[in-house]
Amino acid sequence: MIRIKNDRQIDGIRKSCKALARLYREIVPAVREGVTTGEIDALCVAFIKGIGGKPAWYSQKFPGAACISINEEVIHGIPSPNRVIKNGDLVSLDIGIDLGGYISDSAVTIPVGSVSARDLELLDTTKRCLEAGIAACLKGNRIGDISRAVYDVASSRGFGVVYEYCGHGVGLNVHEDPQIPNVPERGPNPRIVPGMVLAIEPMINAGTGDVDLLGDGWTVVTSDGLNSCHMEHTVAVFPDHTEVLTMLNPGEE
Repeated sequence: MIRIKNDRQIDGIRKSCKALARLYREIVPAVREGVTTGEIDALCVAFIKGIGGKPAWYSQKFPGAACISINEEVIHGIPSPNRVIKNGDLVSLDIGIDLGGYISDSAVTIPVGSVSARDLELLDTTKRCLEAGIAACLKGNRIGDISRAVYDVASSRGFGVVYEYCGHGVGLNVHEDPQIPNVPERGPNPRIVPGMVLAIEPMINAGTGDVDLLGDGWTVVTSDGLNSCHMEHTVAVFPDHTEVLTMLNPGEE
């Protein structure tokens, strides 16, 4: 069942999302060569607890405040004090905050040092996929319009689109209906209506869209070992516009 949020709930979710945007502003510069993923996760924990929140992934039994996925890891990489970030890595961070029961969700992929031209194209394409998906997320459209927008951008540039994992509703729980595939598919295709709060998250691969789950039960990797990129925003749908909640506007602190 799709949970339509009222103004009070959206305001609470917005506050959580703005806090998450501030967290990214603080930690992205820390993602550099020589730093461990465990150190990045500790920064996330300190920030979230400092604002009176809880890491949202803890409720899912994930062993970290941040999913930190590197290169061929698509999503759900487990932070570790032994995993050192290297020059040329693509580092994807996927973080959620539970702030007073309101959940935010956002992801970025960060190039570390000198990365290949293909990786830069992958980053640009995933950014364009996210922008296209958000642009299609308007009252009166359907969830499938988001899927088509993401898929068309990626496929036109020769990149693979992950189809086994997808975006979703969010705000009062970590994962809510509806599912938001990144590929057009048959099945439920609900109308987009005001009050929906959605996490739109393209997962785009340099090669195949096929993925595998590692033995740790969490980390998802590309089947061909080529790099992946993950970007995500939480958005809220209103009668006359769609607001990107996990983004700081000029002048916001």
